[in-house]
Amino acid sequence: MAKTVKDLSLNGKKVLIRVDFNVPIKDGKITNDNRIVAALPTIKHVLAENGKVVLFSHLGRIKTEEDKIKNTLKPVAERLSQLLSKEVKFIPATRGEALESAITGMKEGEVLLVENTRFEKGETKNDPELGKYWASLGEVYINDAFGTAHRSHASNVGISEHLNSAPGFLLEKEIKFIGGTVSNPARPLVAILGGAKVSDKIGVIENLIEKADKILVGGGMMFTFMKALGKDIGKSLVEEDKVELAKELLKKADGKLVLPVDTVAAKEFKNDTDFKTVSVDNISGDEMGLDIGAETIKLFENELEGAKTVVWNGPMGVFEMENFAKGTIGVCEAIASLEGATTIIGGGDSAAAAMELGYADKFTHISTGGGASLEYLEGKVLPGIDCLK
Repeated sequence: MAKTVKDLSLNGKKVLIRVDFNVPIKDGKITNDNRIVAALPTIKHVLAENGKVVLFSHLGRIKTEEDKIKNTLKPVAERLSQLLSKEVKFIPATRGEALESAITGMKEGEVLLVENTRFEKGETKNDPELGKYWASLGEVYINDAFGTAHRSHASNVGISEHLNSAPGFLLEKEIKFIGGTVSNPARPLVAILGGAKVSDKIGVIENLIEKADKILVGGGMMFTFMKALGKDIGKSLVEEDKVELAKELLKKADGKLVLPVDTVAAKEFKNDTDFKTVSVDNISGDEMGLDIGAETIKLFENELEGAKTVVWNGPMGVFEMENFAKGTIGVCEAIASLEGATTIIGGGDSAAAAMELGYADKFTHISTGGGASLEYLEGKVLPGIDCLK
């Protein structure tokens, strides 16, 4: 990435920043403001340089008029105002006279938030007219929204085509850590992959087989690999149509894929049911594995010893249920206690788990993008980053 936000001349300029304020809101209240907090360094930098900050973000999916009512960015403007200790002017429009005159009348050091970009049908289609219109409202463009970097939208790719552009500090960090894991990691590189489905991670596994020194597999996806090895997995989650692929991946990995040796099994998919830890060779026909067991946690701890780069994506079990969260907690603790390693969480459920468990500060980097971080780990070109080159 040649240019950074520090290379842009911002003094007195109308600076358009694409942020990711796609935060959870319940009954009009924000339940987790991590993404807003993550955008603060870039916003504060522009303010310190006497820029005029114009913020763009989407929120949720917009299919109906009712979606527009519940996905307004107004609560976000209020929370951002508290975090910045200054007024954030919210404009409940995505185009038109009110928006244009509000931006024209801005003074240096002021902040304005435009209504949800997805209220415009052309946003997700990267409508050229819309991108050009939004670009006409500013003089410089910064993309700081990694969460949508894997999408070619009017508010990222579209605007960047018309203005001097650069990544913000958050996007730069994602490029450095997630991009760096794929392109030039300190070794040994150990990847830990979990989550329910192999199909969600095929591209990541295929790419990391080439790049990683070890890939530790947990979560529901482990059982598709177990079945590929001919093991009886009882009622455990399995993707029957991916068993052959799992066989191919195991062959291709040539010993790099490390699978669990035990699992916490139960007869029902609920927290308040009887459960026991069994070897992966002893799962009964009426049982399902819902977490990795204690021996697997030890095995994974050993595999992590001496690692210089660790990337983790996906929980080890049904961590939302207390009785099946121990594997995810164990892996979280093992990574958090590593010394001298760059430790990265690739967004999504694993990021939520680390934050919920209070380990967020123990990791080098927690990605703000779920789908984007997965595609980046697959080695794909992300349009929202590529357009800034």
